[in-house]
Amino acid sequence: MSGSVQAFARPVESAAQPMELSIVIPTLGREQALLDTVSALLGLAARADELLVIDQSPSHDAATDHRLSQWQTQGAIRWIRLSEASIPAAMNTGLRSALGRRVLFLDDDINPDANLLAAHRQAAARGPGVLVAGRVFQPWDSRTGPWADPPDCFAADRPQAVQEFMGGNFSVDRERALALGGFDENFVRAAYRVEADFAARWRKGGASLWFCPSASIDHLKAGAGGTRTFGSHLRTAKPDHAVGAYYFALTHGAFGAVLARPLRAIRTRHHLTQPWFIPLTLLAELRGLVWAIRLWLAGPRLSRPAMGPEGGA
Repeated sequence: MSGSVQAFARPVESAAQPMELSIVIPTLGREQALLDTVSALLGLAARADELLVIDQSPSHDAATDHRLSQWQTQGAIRWIRLSEASIPAAMNTGLRSALGRRVLFLDDDINPDANLLAAHRQAAARGPGVLVAGRVFQPWDSRTGPWADPPDCFAADRPQAVQEFMGGNFSVDRERALALGGFDENFVRAAYRVEADFAARWRKGGASLWFCPSASIDHLKAGAGGTRTFGSHLRTAKPDHAVGAYYFALTHGAFGAVLARPLRAIRTRHHLTQPWFIPLTLLAELRGLVWAIRLWLAGPRLSRPAMGPEGGA
């Protein structure tokens, strides 16, 4: 796993009353948006058994640090600090650290529906092998429809079996996810396509994915922090997004997609109206491909087997 872990006081699970649901919030570079998200989740009438904040931020402003510390002291959250930023490593830390039989992953800039947790619990009753993909309203999504079906739109209102999910609102059986190796930490930087990789391995293992629109959040899409820390893939020569796309294609044998991607990357409205970005994008694609080949040849970096919650066997 990338980065050392600083874990604060860890609750002890009661053998008589095992935890059913843990919320895990990976966070990076968020301040008020993170506080608002945690506050909203703690304010739900039916709360989760525990809430873990997996914090990759190098530091916080004084107000954020004080509030998170206060919640930690009160036992309202478990605040785990990582020394290096890695989205899949943070998610793997959450999986290993959680005490609940089921883990709900949420973004750090959301507003949850009052029925969010109850809907995830109800959908999970379909069986331990189901990954529950929740509904996600983006700021631009219509509230009244019509909506396309996932994966084109996760604001859809029709329950259905799906092939993929959005990383900001989904729940899994913890033991099954750990047995699968968790999330591949070769999805570096923006970790583009890490969810698609996990979904493909989840299905290959004989489990299913179910889209549950009643498990709903509003994604606030905060302007700073999170994957936006890595900038816009349309305006940079950095390979922070491209590497994930190429690594996913190589890992899953989609070699045609590897060959087609450079042209697809520049066939956008952005490049049509601002063609001076084409050389930068092609450079980013080349750098991403070289990086992805190195990662692919080294093999997946999955989560180590867990003997128990993070910090103890």
